[in-house]
Amino acid sequence: MNLRTLKWAASLLLALVILTVLLVAMFGWNWLRAPLEKKVLAQTGRVLQIKGNLDIALGWPWPQVQAESVTFANPAWASQPQMLTADRVTFSINLPHLLAQRLVMSDVTLVRPLVFLELGADGRKTWLLDPNQQDDQARVLIDRLTLDRGVIGYEDTAGKTSIRAELSTTAAPADGKANPGVSFSAKGKFKGLTLQAKGRGDSVLALRDEATPYGLDIDATVGQTRIQANGYITSLVKFSHVDMQLGLSGDNLNQLYTLTGIAMPATRSYETQGHLVRKANTVRYDPFIGRVGSSDLKGWIQVKTGGNRPLLTGDLVSTKLALEDLGPVIGARPGHLNAAVKAVAQTGTAGAVTPRSKRVIPDLPFKFEHWDTVDTELDFSAKSLQQASYMPLETLSTHLSLKDSVLKLDPLKFDLAGGQLNAVVTLDGRQNPIHANAQLEIKRLALAKLLPADLKGQTHLSRIGGQIRLSGTGNSVGSMLASANGTLAVLVSGGDISQLMMEKAGLHLWEIFRLTLTGDKQVKLRCAVANFDVKGGTMQANTLLFDTEITTLLGSGSIDLGQEKLDLTLTQKTKNTSPLALRSPIYIRGNFAKPIVQVDRGRMAARALGAVALGVVNPLLALIPLIDAGPGKDSDCAQWLQGKK
Repeated sequence: MNLRTLKWAASLLLALVILTVLLVAMFGWNWLRAPLEKKVLAQTGRVLQIKGNLDIALGWPWPQVQAESVTFANPAWASQPQMLTADRVTFSINLPHLLAQRLVMSDVTLVRPLVFLELGADGRKTWLLDPNQQDDQARVLIDRLTLDRGVIGYEDTAGKTSIRAELSTTAAPADGKANPGVSFSAKGKFKGLTLQAKGRGDSVLALRDEATPYGLDIDATVGQTRIQANGYITSLVKFSHVDMQLGLSGDNLNQLYTLTGIAMPATRSYETQGHLVRKANTVRYDPFIGRVGSSDLKGWIQVKTGGNRPLLTGDLVSTKLALEDLGPVIGARPGHLNAAVKAVAQTGTAGAVTPRSKRVIPDLPFKFEHWDTVDTELDFSAKSLQQASYMPLETLSTHLSLKDSVLKLDPLKFDLAGGQLNAVVTLDGRQNPIHANAQLEIKRLALAKLLPADLKGQTHLSRIGGQIRLSGTGNSVGSMLASANGTLAVLVSGGDISQLMMEKAGLHLWEIFRLTLTGDKQVKLRCAVANFDVKGGTMQANTLLFDTEITTLLGSGSIDLGQEKLDLTLTQKTKNTSPLALRSPIYIRGNFAKPIVQVDRGRMAARALGAVALGVVNPLLALIPLIDAGPGKDSDCAQWLQGKK
């Protein structure tokens, strides 16, 4: 470029500047309204109107623009005609970015705005400024925003979300220790859940500002979940840093999936209070305290993003865990977990058959369709368990791992009745129905502690051991057990047992009468064995044996886990002659909730009638049918306990 051309260009630029200054001096900046509105219409296909004064304070690189009585239309498909209506709009604009065709604004102030944003069912967004509202780059970038009174609406029909928020400016406190701010209230629907919220924030919303923390105090209810938070958020768009005190409460933790997109277990009602911090891609709730149901809970949890799915880690501790609060986690209906434990502990009491709707085994399905939303490595322990006397649980601990929709509890440990239950449970949620596998080791449980209250003191020093290996398919614990295959083996050895109880089992009337008068005694319990094969949800008894020094009980039959039906028969083999007995098989029928224990009345009647008939001939002969001659043989307990039979 030669000197003459350069002088010409400089003269032209100077002339334009002089012309602009003259126009502004004569007419102000209002002459720019029409060209600006025309330019916006051409670029976006939407109408911008500036009905009041337009003023520009020149400066480099951030000139300030102020316009009064401004409207900007929504695209034709939106449910509201205007995206923005405001009494006054003030903002600074970045000229270098504007020359590069990128609109960046700072310190935007809207006075009495009505803002309506909408996400269309086809993905179009009213806040995108390209003609089709689908180019994420075609948007106004705003660093800081001040709203001076007004209404903001958001609509997403496909996402079942419709929110209206009203804002009002609050004055600075009289003591001058805090800045003026904005108070707000909102209501509507969020993902189909009823939303109500109120709160207060700083006057300037730090939308993209990653240097200035934004103070926020909010109390919101979404569905049945209440959220109370107070603290600071840096960058309301990115949430690049969060430091808040957070309280959560609700009916069920799994309802948080709607808010977080992360699978949570089903629980009873809960509430927590804790410190929430986000740095980079890590959110940590540490420490927190709270309760689930009537159980206390404390510890920390953390969610880290950036991988294939969020990774949730944590360490949770309950000082006193109520057994009933575990029910929803395993799909038990309210009250069913205690009922199940009580039924097991009271097996042998008479009762009526319970209908299907009141079965004991948990039957509510797991919501495993959300397991692929998160990977989890979580430790949980309960220092003590609050439960009824019929199930003396002491402590619980487990490590929960969820990876690629496969949930594993390894190890799962219970301290119970002076011994331990150690288990490994795997639920493969990649399949529908779920494929389940459980391995359980029983170590040195005290039999006396497991007996119902009315049988306490009937035995002591007897220990239970065993193992259970089961696999099955189903989406609830009930359906898994109804299809289960595997084995169950339980052994009891050592100690003493009530002689009166064993004589009652043998229906030895003379001994029952004698011990009732003289007092009960203890006899040696040699061993007890329960060995079942499980196929298709039916437990078939291979061995049922209860051996003492005076009586051996032998059993046969089956247990249907799907129908919760009992079909067992016990026969007595006495080792001593009883002068008066009505020995009969003992039948255990009914279901898990109400087992029915019966004797063979026909056999008992036949023995009694025989005694009567012989008594006509000779009264002493009447005792012959009632004598249990014995002697039964001692079972080889050592071989049973060593697994040789």
